Amino acid sequence: MLADLQLFAPLWIASAAIVVLLLVSAALADGSRATFLRRIAAALVVFSLSVPPILGLVTGTGNRANGRAPAPAAGWWRPPLVMSWQWQLTTPVDQSVDVQMYDIDLFDNSASVVTALHEAGRRVICYMEAGGWENYRPDAADYPASILGNVIGGYPDERYVDIRSPLLRPIIEARLDLCKAKGFDGIEPDIDDSYTEDTGFPLTYADQITFNTWLAGAAHDRGLAIMLKNGPGLATALAPVFDMALSESCFQYSECGGYSSFIDLAKPVFEVEYSLATSAFCPQANAMNFNAMRKNTRLDASRTPCR
Repeated sequence: MLADLQLFAPLWIASAAIVVLLLVSAALADGSRATFLRRIAAALVVFSLSVPPILGLVTGTGNRANGRAPAPAAGWWRPPLVMSWQWQLTTPVDQSVDVQMYDIDLFDNSASVVTALHEAGRRVICYMEAGGWENYRPDAADYPASILGNVIGGYPDERYVDIRSPLLRPIIEARLDLCKAKGFDGIEPDIDDSYTEDTGFPLTYADQITFNTWLAGAAHDRGLAIMLKNGPGLATALAPVFDMALSESCFQYSECGGYSSFIDLAKPVFEVEYSLATSAFCPQANAMNFNAMRKNTRLDASRTPCR
């Protein structure tokens, strides 16, 4: 198909040139200065719109930038159903793992890390908390005390936040802006299922759906793909608006069935087990078309993928 387009490209360029000449000739024949200027402007528009795309076809550089694949027409990356991946939240990131996607920390990695992974052909996801506050992050002081709730179990430096509060949204938007500015392709928003936890706020399922739907829209507005992180009870409702899902230990706790709605929509499910042997979950994960692996709870570079 490309060869055919390249064959006829010179004819298209010639046709565009003829249209330009006709418009200029008509402009010269018309005695009105205003009409003359309008027709000259139209000629320039025809030339500017026609020639550069055609030249791109001739040279083979059309729809490419710096040797990379073009951005998706609809505004953000849609991951394929089957995709190899690495999830590392420690630093420095081991960039030598031969996978298609990396999921790494938003704050602890510079734009240069994202660029290096892109140059190696990887997609890159930024990890950030959406439903929690961390006292060690550079934006910790931006969170008003009124939206901070109970301590997150096992993490004394973190607290739940009130996802209903309008005061939270500009903080999350700033994080999304940073993710975009560093060049990430998407986000992993942690603690996006806090309605099931003892947060200190009377959060409901409806509150969570409202917040997560807003979060997905805010990510997409910035050209970022978004994961649903855990939350099997949210999967059916949110699969249409999220691009992928990430589940921890769903085989251990018999919660994997909730993610079938993503698979039904040809959207990938990324899954990690910490305690089970690969023989205890990989056959089922592969049968369900999950992109599963075993990791340790430190989420360092080590990994044992199921396929």
